[in-house]
Amino acid sequence: MIIKNAVIFDENFDKVRKDIEITGEKIGRTGEINDAEALDFEGCVVLPGFIDIHTHGCGGYDVTDGREESAGKMSERLAQCGVTSFCPTTMTVGAEKLEKSFEFIKNTMVAENGAYIHGINMEGPFISPEKKGAQSEDDILAPDFDLFERLNAICPVKVVDIAPEMPGADVFIKKAKEICAVSAAHTSADYETAKAAFDLGINHATHLFNAMPPLLSRAPGVVGAVFDDRRVFAELICDGIHIAPAVLRTAFTVLGEDRTVVVSDSMSAAGMADGEYTLGGQTVFVSGGKATLADGTIAGSTTSIFEEFKNLLAFGIPLKQAVKSCTINPAKSIGVQSITGSICEGRNADLVVLSGDMTEIKAVFIKGKRIK
Repeated sequence: MIIKNAVIFDENFDKVRKDIEITGEKIGRTGEINDAEALDFEGCVVLPGFIDIHTHGCGGYDVTDGREESAGKMSERLAQCGVTSFCPTTMTVGAEKLEKSFEFIKNTMVAENGAYIHGINMEGPFISPEKKGAQSEDDILAPDFDLFERLNAICPVKVVDIAPEMPGADVFIKKAKEICAVSAAHTSADYETAKAAFDLGINHATHLFNAMPPLLSRAPGVVGAVFDDRRVFAELICDGIHIAPAVLRTAFTVLGEDRTVVVSDSMSAAGMADGEYTLGGQTVFVSGGKATLADGTIAGSTTSIFEEFKNLLAFGIPLKQAVKSCTINPAKSIGVQSITGSICEGRNADLVVLSGDMTEIKAVFIKGKRIK
């Protein structure tokens, strides 16, 4: 099958006019290709499929809600929003509930009509009570590598979160970095503690600016440490609620086009009407698309990567950086860039076809199969 007459972002993320050959599940040649079986996308733009490495739920489902079908339903809903692969993200809940969620996710790694799963993003329980955000304080634990190994044996972990100031964090980081990306998250760490943790193996920061100390002139904290260290990828929630557009513009400029990772941090209310929902067993109230606990604490988002992508363009983020931040950068942050994240021969044929003005999804291909 050939996708013809579209503008694409090539392997260097330059915007060029090329056809794309899809051979089975993979991308074949790109260039001028003539074939009888062709889809004409004249006037459209083709991007690599969006990758969401931090999403708790959408469409009324949450991966820790105890329902076996939740990850699969999320997968189908995400695909309709241009997400071709993702990391379902667990919350700070009890070990028994985590084990059940891991089992359910393992059974949904490949969805017939949805985005496929790379592995789990384990947000908690190894976080700081002081910066718990919308996580349950009762279920917070000191870093426990045995528990992590047990869960990873059920279903692969792609990202594990940790507050680097917690007792035992140093040993945990050195062991866990051999298995997956390790992310600084829900932390009160100062600059020096964060930098030391990066030296030990942390290479990722969860929802930068949120659930961590602010960047101050004489106390740069985790944000300053991330800005200062080119080894570290930074998640950014770009819904216009979690981070002001002016701060996003600054972050994207400082981090450069290879370290910014757009995530939704979406919860079950994403794509749903305002109302009452749950996140990790806690009640969440959604009004005007903003999700909060009863005390006003922001509790995830109700956005999608595609909505954030459009926000980035409206906020003035350069197009090439916006595209990379939703595709190849998240792929690199979890080590799957040889599989997906770019329009390159041999990669999975994970593609999103947008209207010429990039405001509407026209088609979605996941491993060569047209989903939308």
